[in-house]
Amino acid sequence: MRRHRGRVQYEGGAWPSRAWDPFTEFQQLWDQMGRLFEQSAETDVAAWRPVAETEETPEAYIVRTELPGLKRDDINVDIDGNELCISGEINEEEKGRGNMLRRRTGKFVYRTILPTDADAEKIDGELHDGVLTLRVPKTEQGRARRVQIKG
Repeated sequence: MRRHRGRVQYEGGAWPSRAWDPFTEFQQLWDQMGRLFEQSAETDVAAWRPVAETEETPEAYIVRTELPGLKRDDINVDIDGNELCISGEINEEEKGRGNMLRRRTGKFVYRTILPTDADAEKIDGELHDGVLTLRVPKTEQGRARRVQIKG
């Protein structure tokens, strides 16, 4: 980077397209480390981990997991303390039905730790078009609120 008459210019010309967010990068690194440890600890239990994302809204935490081709009965959602576990198994497709699609088969597991303000008793889920969406509501104590100042 070169400074010239009060303006900052990059050697490559244009500015980067987005700002660096260390917290997002740390979260991604943390998730990757968790997957590595999970895969090494559970090599005989789970063959793969589905793609998942989490989102926080003012009222709840949303967990979306890609599980194409699965039915509700093939998916297990368990809560153990503050750990959310989504697991199941995809069996191979029937042979002799023409060209088979290449996709992952076998057991899978996705685990995440729920925040302390998550209400694990009121979790609801929906499976639609191969995406499992779990909604974990926040407790009243965990929701943001404005404090009235007196005096």
